[in-house]
Amino acid sequence: MEDLWLLLQYIFLGIFQGFTEPIPISSSGHLLLVRHFMELKDLNITFEGFLNFGSLLAVLMIYRKDIIRLASNSLSFLFKKNKDGASDFRFVLLLIIATIPAGILGILLEDFISNTLGETIKIVGITLIITGIALWIIRNLKGSKGDNQITVKDAIIIGLAQAVALVPGISRSGATIVAAMLLGYKQETALRFSFLLYIPVSLGTMLFSVTDMMEDPTFNTLMIPLLVALIAALIASYYSLRWFMNIMKSGNLKYFAWYCFIVGLLVVLFLN
Repeated sequence: MEDLWLLLQYIFLGIFQGFTEPIPISSSGHLLLVRHFMELKDLNITFEGFLNFGSLLAVLMIYRKDIIRLASNSLSFLFKKNKDGASDFRFVLLLIIATIPAGILGILLEDFISNTLGETIKIVGITLIITGIALWIIRNLKGSKGDNQITVKDAIIIGLAQAVALVPGISRSGATIVAAMLLGYKQETALRFSFLLYIPVSLGTMLFSVTDMMEDPTFNTLMIPLLVALIAALIASYYSLRWFMNIMKSGNLKYFAWYCFIVGLLVVLFLN
């Protein structure tokens, strides 16, 4: 019975994290809230790594055509000097540049974020309100710049926005999309750059946590619940991202802003 309850918990958390990962309401902040209410203290980096991998697989599935095109054209440009692949190679370089700020700050501030900010539940409430304000500001923006107009400066700014999302309650997708749209980019460009940018950051996070996973004494005994949670996160992330893409097209970001305002205010007022 205890094993069944554990499995159900992992399925629920996989679905919850997977659903909240792509949409601009901060999956990390919401996972902290769920852990607070369910009094879960033993969710370690192995568990979070498996959920993250599930969401990553969903992003890879949805953007597979873009990824294949970018990889193929970049390699063609590099090794065959095919000038037709120059723009895609440049796009990949910009993704790499935009990844650097979060990578550096993530390494430098990991302990502070996890041990200080990650243990203060009111921080999540405040940062959710900040996320809501940012989403409200861009709710009606319609940019005009496309993929080929992204500059190095803009990539760095979007990368810095992603770095800010290391703080629980600040949505990664929300921060990067807000930054891109404030810079004048179309919704589809902001969305594509944001989620392709998620790939190297997610892979980097996983690589840094592999050693910890291998040294985790619970890894073998929890293998089945972890795999089930991964599958749950993958399915939830896939459909959540599809849904969010439609929300972006219809211009209804204001609903996410209102959600962040309400949840953030409730956390600040009633949780300690």
